[in-house]
Amino acid sequence: MNKRAPMRLTNQAMAFVLAGGRGSRLKELTNTRAKPAVYFGGKSRIIDFALSNALNSGIRKMAIATQYKAHSLIRHIQRGWNFFREERNEYLDILPASQRVDEHKWYLGTADAVTQNIDIVDSYDIKYVIILAGDHVYKMDYEIMLRQHVETCADVTIGCLTVPRAEATAFGVMHVDENLRITDFLEKPADPPGIPGDEGNSLASMGIYVFDWAFLRDLLIRDAEDPNSSHDFGHDLIPAIVKNGKAMAHRFADSCVMSGLETEPYWRDVGTIDAFWQANIDLTDFVPKLDLYDREWPIWTYSQIVPPAKFVHDNDGRRGMAVSSLVSGDCIVSGSEIRNSLLFTGCRTHSYSMLSHVVALPQVTVGRNSDLRNCVLDRGVFIPDGLVIGREPDEDARWFRRSDAGIVLVTQDMLDARARALG
Repeated sequence: MNKRAPMRLTNQAMAFVLAGGRGSRLKELTNTRAKPAVYFGGKSRIIDFALSNALNSGIRKMAIATQYKAHSLIRHIQRGWNFFREERNEYLDILPASQRVDEHKWYLGTADAVTQNIDIVDSYDIKYVIILAGDHVYKMDYEIMLRQHVETCADVTIGCLTVPRAEATAFGVMHVDENLRITDFLEKPADPPGIPGDEGNSLASMGIYVFDWAFLRDLLIRDAEDPNSSHDFGHDLIPAIVKNGKAMAHRFADSCVMSGLETEPYWRDVGTIDAFWQANIDLTDFVPKLDLYDREWPIWTYSQIVPPAKFVHDNDGRRGMAVSSLVSGDCIVSGSEIRNSLLFTGCRTHSYSMLSHVVALPQVTVGRNSDLRNCVLDRGVFIPDGLVIGREPDEDARWFRRSDAGIVLVTQDMLDARARALG
């Protein structure tokens, strides 16, 4: 008789995704949606990466804690992630801040979001819980991190990026010994500690935590009773475990999923307009740093039933074409030129227009003779005929939001205000 393969630890785990943050650094992109619900990569939302990593790792029990402007996020989950079946012991619960514990109490912090749902986590009958941020772009096999957690008998295992020490000042940094046991946790230190044997780099927290549920459950209950706590993993629980327990660092490079095209671990916090624009534009590279075409590790999402993309007109100066670009379904490129750009579902670009290094979210329409460069166009924007963006910084800043790096964010409200001012 053949021996049964060992059970994957992810079969005994759940993913608890924290998706309630405002994402204020994305400015107007989060006026009507939470940061995890912001579009990314032509078809997806940012939260799809954490959920897809969990699903591809073998996790079939998930919960998503929402709070800030959650409607579009909840609708996306209901439409795109509704294939979990209770009869297969699969669950995906959406947990809005609903004053379940106290009628005056919303989620007070990341740890409190879990504390207020302890009874729901208990009902899953799991042994391990993986706490995830819902607003980062990366591919990772959580099974590998879980195995390290179990093998080292850790109280908590923290996912960590390897970053140059000079850049680590913007992160929470782990001071570790030669066995990757965390001896200190430093929030945005002026002089970050190096890694033993690799002093030029530091280990920065990814906001990914693995716990035994029984251990975390007791910790959360004690934290809830502490009036001096902010009830946050990074500020309260993790430093306490580092000081009084056993906290281990897990290198992202050890569990990052890479296809044959990717050459180095890829993780991005797309929390600013510049970072959001750059990460999307990076996908248009001949060999992108993040491979979305990896069929062995798909990024699951809600796929609309739409017609294929279409390109029309073939005259000099009026040729529907796209070069080094991603063009989604239901897009019509009509006599316009698209270069190094990304068009989400349902975009229309009309004759004699030029788009270069443009991220156009769904349902954008670009009028004739427009010249758009280095910009992000919010969902549903209608660009009037002849509009020029990306050539005159002062004019861009007058009407739109222009970043220090020169990336221009355009929303319909901005366009309407411009139209009123110009009469």
